[in-house]
Amino acid sequence: MHTIEFITTLVKGKSPEEALAILAAEFPGQVVFSTSLGYEDQVISHFIFANHLPVNVFTLDTGRLFNETYSVLSATLDRYKTPIAVMYPQTEAVERLVTQKGPFSFYESMANRKECCYIRKVEPLKRALKGNKIWVTGIRADQSENRQDMPSVEWDDANQIVKFHPILSWTLEDVKACIRRYNIPYNPLHDKGFVSIGCAPCTRAVREGENFRAGRWWWETNDKKECGLHSQ
Repeated sequence: MHTIEFITTLVKGKSPEEALAILAAEFPGQVVFSTSLGYEDQVISHFIFANHLPVNVFTLDTGRLFNETYSVLSATLDRYKTPIAVMYPQTEAVERLVTQKGPFSFYESMANRKECCYIRKVEPLKRALKGNKIWVTGIRADQSENRQDMPSVEWDDANQIVKFHPILSWTLEDVKACIRRYNIPYNPLHDKGFVSIGCAPCTRAVREGENFRAGRWWWETNDKKECGLHSQ
């Protein structure tokens, strides 16, 4: 079994493209990238697709996404001519949730919101990650206070997989510059103040002076706003 220290050494000092290529070679067929089709993830998808890296890319379709998100998925498929696997929630679980609690139960309590997130995002993610060794993400350290001290390589105990964050140290301006440089397709909602884009009922534009996560689950008062995909 490869240790976190060994993998950290492999990618240390390497560019995102170099690091991804090294990991794909070290763990053939066992490196996956989960894309939300937002700014950061579009950059990583470009690195993978433009360099023809053998990394499997997937996205989670919760059934509640913005039309703009589907548009950027379509544009990405047209640009790179490479498939992106789409993972859906279990039909029976969604049917049961909406039948019992209605279509907007997540507004009523944090427990309800986390239940919805688990059904629509966490469970499909677990299926997508199963059997793989490396989970690539688009996390950046300055996205939230909880991520400031996050290492670029870490162990995800919940999913029993190593996580690698290739652009962890990038700023939002770094991401935007890369988008412009390579003319990478991106979600037009980013130009309207949407920083972190998730499900339509749970995402709004961020107002001036608000932090990165303010646009997600804005009706909740807790400081740590996560859906359960990432522990931090």
